[in-house]
Amino acid sequence: MLIGRQYEKGRLLSAYESEYSEFVAVYGRRRVGKTFLIRETFNYNFTFQHSGLAKSPRTTQLNAWRNSLKAYGLKVKRAPSNWLDAFELLKELINQSKDKKKVIFIDELPWMDTHASGLIPALEHFWNSWASARKDVLLIICGSATSWIINKIVKNHGGLHNRVDYKIPLRQFTLNECEQYMKARKVNMTRKQIVEGYMIMGGIPFYWKSIQKGLSLAQNIDLNFFTAQGELYEEFDSLYASLFKRPESYIKIVSLLAQKRRGLTRNELLAEGKFVDNGSFSQTLENLENCGFIRSYTTIGKTKKETLFQLIDPYTIFYYEFITSNKDNDPKYWTHCLNTNTYHTWCGLSFERVCLLHVDQIKKALGISGVISRIYSWRSNENKPGAQIDLLIDRDDDIINLCEMKYTKEPWSMTEEDSNDITRKESVFRRETGTSKSLSTVLVSANGVKRNAYSDDIQNVVVLDDLFKD
Repeated sequence: MLIGRQYEKGRLLSAYESEYSEFVAVYGRRRVGKTFLIRETFNYNFTFQHSGLAKSPRTTQLNAWRNSLKAYGLKVKRAPSNWLDAFELLKELINQSKDKKKVIFIDELPWMDTHASGLIPALEHFWNSWASARKDVLLIICGSATSWIINKIVKNHGGLHNRVDYKIPLRQFTLNECEQYMKARKVNMTRKQIVEGYMIMGGIPFYWKSIQKGLSLAQNIDLNFFTAQGELYEEFDSLYASLFKRPESYIKIVSLLAQKRRGLTRNELLAEGKFVDNGSFSQTLENLENCGFIRSYTTIGKTKKETLFQLIDPYTIFYYEFITSNKDNDPKYWTHCLNTNTYHTWCGLSFERVCLLHVDQIKKALGISGVISRIYSWRSNENKPGAQIDLLIDRDDDIINLCEMKYTKEPWSMTEEDSNDITRKESVFRRETGTSKSLSTVLVSANGVKRNAYSDDIQNVVVLDDLFKD
């Protein structure tokens, strides 16, 4: 039951159908569905498949490799003593295979790279001196430690430099794909419920898999996140530990960003977190962005040094807002939080983050998918009364869309105060940026707009159904 992923599946099949040997790297955060995608695409048929072991020494890894080789038909008595020998045994298995294309799938490769393992030089030697010289090998590596795959394989400056033929980063589901997945599992949910689920879980398929039939969304969230036996009760620590070998600095950064809605600059993060200003810190920020936890953005008129880093991962935001607040370990904490001020504030912020993850759908609803544009956020230099716009679409057809995002249970009713606030934001934005482009306010509303004397001040309205479009 492969939902979505048509582009990624097409890339894998293109590599399979190539007349040459191909090297493919599939990467993405924990539980986003990497292994499932690869197995489903090839109908679970591989010349060789192996998965690295978490937190295991080299000898254990090599023993597991030997066992995988035996499972695929190679007669081998002893485990190899090093990775060079391990790949020599893989060559033997490939040579005896009668498959037209030898599909080699190595899952969780980063776990195999233990201290002084020699794994990378052995992989380089296997690919450069042997597999790439053939025309019938498809090597697919995969792993949740996205930063490791990007830095050690994709951006390798040694023997694997520019050797990866297909880079396939696997992103989380869109709202549309979450809806398809729930329908395929015969779980009945309204689009409003799916959006609220997305505000908590993002588009991570495994999280959605934990949703049970016959329970309300609130009951499911209590069961999975706030009950000690819940599937996702200890997810936070497992998530960051699986992605990063030393997760402490990563967690410290997201913890700081969770406290600042607009985000923090690099210098602000350095100061508040007391980090050392070096290349390692820059790499940490880049790794968090590659994994989809944060985004970096500039505002119109600002320099690169003023780039802001903002937390956008729904689950991490939910964790810091609610899970860490459950001091008494209340198993029904989420149900008890519903309709509180904290809940309503979180809804507004989280809906904005959902919109930022669905900019393509917003552009499609506006009919500007084909228009070259840049995405910004903007914050006024003035403190009083100040102005902030979380989503700007700066278009090459001489228009800037200023997006207002509202999450309300009923159609949003615009008041005179709201109208004056929009007019003021447009005025401050034009004055501070000096733009000569036409400004067009867009309302992205979870429940549409109630028509009244002020609603005509909004040029375009994007509704919930628009965010669900493919």
